[in-house]
Amino acid sequence: MDADESFPPAPGPQPGRSAGVPAPPRAPTAGPDRHPAPAPPGGEHAAADRRAGVDHRAADGFAAGEGTVPLGRVPGPHAGGPRAIGVARTGAAHRIPTGEWPHTTPRGRHEHASARRFGRIAAIGGVALLAFVLVAVATVAADRAPHGVPRWLTTDAADQQPTTGGRGGSTAQLPEAGTVTLAATGDVILGSAPDRLPARDGAGFFADVRAALAADLTMGNLEQPLTEDTGVGKCRPPATASGGSDITVLSRVTPPPVECFQFRAPPGYAAHLRAGGFHLLNQANNHANDFGGAGIRNTRRALDRQGLRYTGAADEVTVVQAGRVRVGVVGFSVYAWSNNLLRLDEAAAVVRRAVAAADVVVVQAHMGAEGADKTAVRPGEERFAGENRGDPVAFSRAVIDAGADLVVGHGPHVLRGMEFYRGRLIAYSLGNFAAGGAVLRESGRSGLGGVLRVALRRDGTWSAGEFVSTAMADGRPTVDRAARSADLVRTLSTRDFPRTGARFDVAGRIVPPLRR
Repeated sequence: MDADESFPPAPGPQPGRSAGVPAPPRAPTAGPDRHPAPAPPGGEHAAADRRAGVDHRAADGFAAGEGTVPLGRVPGPHAGGPRAIGVARTGAAHRIPTGEWPHTTPRGRHEHASARRFGRIAAIGGVALLAFVLVAVATVAADRAPHGVPRWLTTDAADQQPTTGGRGGSTAQLPEAGTVTLAATGDVILGSAPDRLPARDGAGFFADVRAALAADLTMGNLEQPLTEDTGVGKCRPPATASGGSDITVLSRVTPPPVECFQFRAPPGYAAHLRAGGFHLLNQANNHANDFGGAGIRNTRRALDRQGLRYTGAADEVTVVQAGRVRVGVVGFSVYAWSNNLLRLDEAAAVVRRAVAAADVVVVQAHMGAEGADKTAVRPGEERFAGENRGDPVAFSRAVIDAGADLVVGHGPHVLRGMEFYRGRLIAYSLGNFAAGGAVLRESGRSGLGGVLRVALRRDGTWSAGEFVSTAMADGRPTVDRAARSADLVRTLSTRDFPRTGARFDVAGRIVPPLRR
């Protein structure tokens, strides 16, 4: 995030926790490739970090191959692992209740009366009309979960008819029986300990968006570690700080960078993620390493304790059993501790391993430049603070060529457009979803995000999708009934991808473009 979109003036201090956890260094692993090596990573304001001597080249918390799925092999359940996702944690209690597709009417309500009964029907016509209107209203209301979120993603709609779309006269495809429903968000920050944590210690943090997050597999980009203070932070403490770490010693002679951003939340906040409906968190991003390798490991332990899965380490493919479908999720960024999106050949190889291990493959990608004005998607590399943030278009299409079925982008901290490539959806950025403790600005586009909800067949082909608009309120995600996010994504998709951009019908459902 840039300076204008990051920390507003800090509120008063709130309770926090800290403890020192040393982390031994580990050399990064990398292989030769025809693509250029990544620029020295450093997260937001990387140039300022490098000037101050902060080293982001490796993180010992992501051991190469840790959690990796060997070719053609699916891991068994553990700590509420993949199979538990489809049974214990995404059962009826976590699914949007079934109901009829919006705007459908119950069978048998429109039979024509015979001529012999015309007079009697005319006599009671007013009453019948009133009853019909009440039934229709009740039917549409039953098709909506709390906060106006359609229930369609978990509806067994095999015998229902498509709904005619709005603009362009397209026809939305209904989710079919046997599909897997996926939900994904953009950047999730629960707060920044010790003094910028949400009210009530985060209780009910995701309450307003709980229905929107319901799916067979719900994913988010966890843009921070869940850890106590490890004593190793990306941003140097002030010169008066005590302690024996190298960073603290250096800070006595070199002041901390003017602009440096690091986040962490208490490990117990993993419970808020589970309560909100998340099943899997992506760690392939620039803030995962804010508190070093120990912070990364502590985050995984915290997620394990809540039965949550994670992905993002180099060479890591995470496979979860979502209903009857195995879903492989792979996280990419430009940093040494994750799968690298700058090396397209290596990225494709990791995706092919995921294809061998799963039915459906989802790529999580932290890519693209940051800033409120960075909504456009254009071919070519994007840079931020002197750092190569990748070519989102080339990367996304390369991983789909390798077998990915859905690409979920984040990192710019604003929404971007969506397109279909070879029948697969690419969401280039889902924006800011949550920022507890008001650690991100909420004004303008920076405060907008959304929940991408799709249904894919077991072979990865498209069945249905929708985008639920959200907006942050004191850092908490809320459903935006004004649908500002959906309007923005619709506009950007049409502008940036005239031929391949996703289309949206009047109900907010995502429609592939008509083939020309």
